[in-house]
Amino acid sequence: MSDTTHLLVPWAATSSPGSDQAWQGLALPQLERLIRQLTPLAPDVQEEACFSPPHERALGRALGLGDADGRIAFAALHAAQTGLASAAKPGDGWAFVTPCHWQVRTDHVTLSDPQALDLGEEESRALLALMAPWFAEDGMALHYEQPGRWLASGPLLAQVATASLDRVLQRDVRAWLPPEAAAAPLRRLHSEMQMLLYTHALTDAREARGLAPINAFWVHGSGALPAPLPASQPPQVVESLRGPALREDWATWRSAWQALDAGPVAELAARAAKGQPVQITLCGERGALSWRSAPRSLAQKISSFFGRQRLSQLREQL
Repeated sequence: MSDTTHLLVPWAATSSPGSDQAWQGLALPQLERLIRQLTPLAPDVQEEACFSPPHERALGRALGLGDADGRIAFAALHAAQTGLASAAKPGDGWAFVTPCHWQVRTDHVTLSDPQALDLGEEESRALLALMAPWFAEDGMALHYEQPGRWLASGPLLAQVATASLDRVLQRDVRAWLPPEAAAAPLRRLHSEMQMLLYTHALTDAREARGLAPINAFWVHGSGALPAPLPASQPPQVVESLRGPALREDWATWRSAWQALDAGPVAELAARAAKGQPVQITLCGERGALSWRSAPRSLAQKISSFFGRQRLSQLREQL
């Protein structure tokens, strides 16, 4: 079903108690209409402690990258699509590198939202130039892409598992660092960069402007592309729920869900009603639930348990 229209919905629910409350009484008539027309697929449920959240696992499968935990090669795919892959050597993997601020307390180290850093291109390039020689000592080359995100290439990044940025935002980073045995160079680089940046002029300049210092980085999206990469139709990934969910702004999250229901979900339901092949995947922090068009003769034989559930019951599986 390569021509299937696939709507992928990250942050459809979270593990926060506020998410439970926000779901109560949330009316999503188009979503209910849609899933009654479709056939449920096997759910994907993993531990919340895994490095790759459900929406990244679902996207990795849809793009032909697979769903190996912490090794879904989103950065390698991006490098190939932008022509940057030619800068790598045979056997290299890729990863995204996000400059960030770690808020250090006695009992936890929290990664603040990088989008709040107000990092400009000139400052970002200066940081990259400062940090690049340290990465090079461990066989990794840094490549500038945009102020808030660089890329790195090197043999280590073909194998090491790294946690999604979505897993660690506003949380204690210590639970999400790469396994020590497999990623000793990255763990050492974290310590070295903290010491390097602590008293650097770039840090002083930011603090003089009232901005949080950039004192760390986060590596994510690591891996190497499968060869050959299967041709695939990318899903439509919904971004509107992510920000409110991470901020735990549940009023805005509910409004975003209602707009999603009235817009893209309604459009998908209309396609399904016309017999066009469609799929929808709802993702939380633990699990993903998918429904897809099936031949009518098959669909008539399948009693859709999911289609008869209330949305609040579905939320419990995400």
